[in-house]
Amino acid sequence: MTDHTAISQVSRLEVISTGARRRWTLAEKQRIVAESYSAPRVVSATARRNGLSASQLFTWRRLARAGRLIEAEEAATFAPAIISREASSTSSPSFPERVEGTENLPHAPCPVGVAGRIEIVLAWGHRVVVDNGVDSAALARVLAVLERP
Repeated sequence: MTDHTAISQVSRLEVISTGARRRWTLAEKQRIVAESYSAPRVVSATARRNGLSASQLFTWRRLARAGRLIEAEEAATFAPAIISREASSTSSPSFPERVEGTENLPHAPCPVGVAGRIEIVLAWGHRVVVDNGVDSAALARVLAVLERP
């Protein structure tokens, strides 16, 4: 019969961790990105000076160029809107003048008797026309996709 006994051979146990991740504030990210663009800086040297990898700094620079390295309230922009009186069922629809800068964009007139219809003209020339029954979450997803360059 075999005698089973537990023999402890471990005298020292080392735990190696990757360390805590540093949380960079938006202001710190913006400062480091601005520093990386100032001459005669080298991106890798700027990254080393600030204790981060060059690939992380390149990611932040790409986000900054795309306009996505900003505060949420800074990201909100003004969207011009045109409000007109509802046309009666006997008259033809009348539309106000177009918003400046949108003259060359195609325009589909709203049929008479359709209340609550809105036309959204985006910066890249996309135009979305929705009525009052639109699902706001679905519209937000569509607009987010269309706003990408």
